[in-house]
Amino acid sequence: MRHGLEHELNPPQLEAVLSTEGPVLIIAGAGSGKTRVITYRIARMLETGIPQHAILALTFTNKAAREMENRVKELTGKKLRSLTVSTFHAFGVRILREEIGTLGYRKNFSIYDETDKTELVKECLRETRAGNAAVNFYALGQLFSGIKTGRFTWADAPGIAGTAGAFFEAAEYEKVYNEYQRSLKIYNAVDFDDLLVLPIELFEKHPGILEKYRRRYRYIMVDEFQDTSLIQYRLMKLLALRPGETANVCVVGDDDQSIYSWRGANYENLLLFEKDFPRLKEIKLEQNYRSTTTILEAANGLISHNKSRKEKKLWSGNSGGKPIELYYPSNETEEAEFIAARIGEHMMRDDGRKYDDFGILLRTNSMTRQIEEVLLESNIPYRVSGGQSFFQRKEIKDIISYLKIIANGYDDVNLLRIINTPRRGIGKAAISAIGELAGKAGTSLWDAMGRIRARSVSDNFTLDSADFEIKTGAEIFAFMDLIETYREKLLGSGKGLAEKVRALVDEINYWPYLVSEHGKNEKIAKWKYANIEYFIQAIENWENDPDNFDTGLYAWLNRISLITRDDGNDDAGKGKVNVTTIHAAKGLEFPVVFIAGAEDGIIPHTRSMEGEDPAGSLEEERRLFYVAITRARDKLYITSCQKRRRLQETAECVPSPFLAEIPPRLIETRDGKERAESSTDDTDAFFAKIRTVFQTP
Repeated sequence: MRHGLEHELNPPQLEAVLSTEGPVLIIAGAGSGKTRVITYRIARMLETGIPQHAILALTFTNKAAREMENRVKELTGKKLRSLTVSTFHAFGVRILREEIGTLGYRKNFSIYDETDKTELVKECLRETRAGNAAVNFYALGQLFSGIKTGRFTWADAPGIAGTAGAFFEAAEYEKVYNEYQRSLKIYNAVDFDDLLVLPIELFEKHPGILEKYRRRYRYIMVDEFQDTSLIQYRLMKLLALRPGETANVCVVGDDDQSIYSWRGANYENLLLFEKDFPRLKEIKLEQNYRSTTTILEAANGLISHNKSRKEKKLWSGNSGGKPIELYYPSNETEEAEFIAARIGEHMMRDDGRKYDDFGILLRTNSMTRQIEEVLLESNIPYRVSGGQSFFQRKEIKDIISYLKIIANGYDDVNLLRIINTPRRGIGKAAISAIGELAGKAGTSLWDAMGRIRARSVSDNFTLDSADFEIKTGAEIFAFMDLIETYREKLLGSGKGLAEKVRALVDEINYWPYLVSEHGKNEKIAKWKYANIEYFIQAIENWENDPDNFDTGLYAWLNRISLITRDDGNDDAGKGKVNVTTIHAAKGLEFPVVFIAGAEDGIIPHTRSMEGEDPAGSLEEERRLFYVAITRARDKLYITSCQKRRRLQETAECVPSPFLAEIPPRLIETRDGKERAESSTDDTDAFFAKIRTVFQTP
């Protein structure tokens, strides 16, 4: 076995696989073969006689757990009936299914999701009569989660959950929380946090139960250790630390890739591990199998500015590499056009590129809309992950549905979407009755409504029970009048499609509808309305394009239908370009990567710097940029706009301070159309300037 492993693994990887006894800390740099090491390590333990039931491997997603288990099956040829490869929360469920009776619950407990949790919190607010204004239930839920898991105390409550409703005093928060906890017990239910909190309670209050699980799981592994929260660390520590015995626990992670503090992750768990397991063996995996030397040197140069990190330096056997191209477009439209053009160039070369070889990485999902628009215009297929496609956002789909019904009234799906959006008094009973009539007549909903209207003008018009029962048809007729009026406007002659769509949005009172839907939280309503304004602006840009000879509604709808189709075999198997947030790209890799929006205020993000620890936040933002860089295998492009539209205004942009931390020799600068060509001296002067403006804390 060992001889075979020496041919499969490099020396540090081999050492990690063979070190199965005692505490082990594996620092696995980006692209260093972490998953390979974990699966080979488990396979070797099984082949050396360690029983399946004695091994516990914990990771963060069900997908990662399945992949890990499948790879171990392939390596060993075993069925793995009693091996535990699981997420932390699924492991918590396993414990509670066996032991929750000890805490006074019945074994058939329910697990409440976020929707269930919100409804129960609402009920508890009514029961306690706390508060007297609209509540941000997401913020209140975050507070309750933090209290339950020990991240917050009640002394922190007013500051942390101020957005949940300033009318609350901390005492009122606590009263609602206590009622929430009491109600969960009454309903024999647990929430997501309880899946970790209650097993810890069992272990700490019932030593016999803890000893039972310690005897069962004698070998523990934790993947993505830098993303563990304090409560997850506590659970692992309780199981692994056996008085008077050697702890066989292996944790694998990379503090340089810790980017989830906003959801409770604590990269300092690496330091806690060293403190709690002082005789550990530390192994560093620094050989990167993914990226070129150029990309790794850029990543190393950047992350070296972080002070709170373990010293390491990635290196690659893939020497050399193409320079990083840094481009300063005039605005986000030119940025998107640059990205689309480079993708087109790569696809035209005879190098076997497929569309899914490209990753476009963004700091926030709100940045996708211009990129989606240009990819659509360029006939480049794409998928959005880590968030919702711009064209799939509710407010955009609502307006598109209106346009589709104007173009084709017989589209029942889109008619149902907007017949009562915004609300116009056409209830479920009316819609059901219309549907019943359409079904009997074998026609569309629009045609059924037309029949109702035709009969209503008759002096002897009645609605008998054999057909349907509607109290009044006035709302239906008004809706039909609206559609027919705009059908005439939008399908008639003359330009101005965008302005006509804007008039439609105003006439249906979509802005008041957004305000009412979001509890008078104008910030959310304004953001959604800005998306609609952007959508209308995109129509205007399209119809003003001198190369566009058909600017009618049908042409526009045909164009955007490309983005909403569900085509599993697009473009002869060439896949789709990946448009993703940087957070969602963690664990992925692409031959060609574009990092868009490398501007101060975006990377690092303004919102992330507003907390109590700006220095720590800056380091996390730098780690995020590091993750983005190390997703690239062969080629990396970075764009930084000179100006960017934010809501209704266009703002001047400053390049991200992180750009100055990449060695200039690795970068080839390309300026936008409105910038003069820069010499190498100019580029060096530019980097020197922003180094003085943005000093690392």
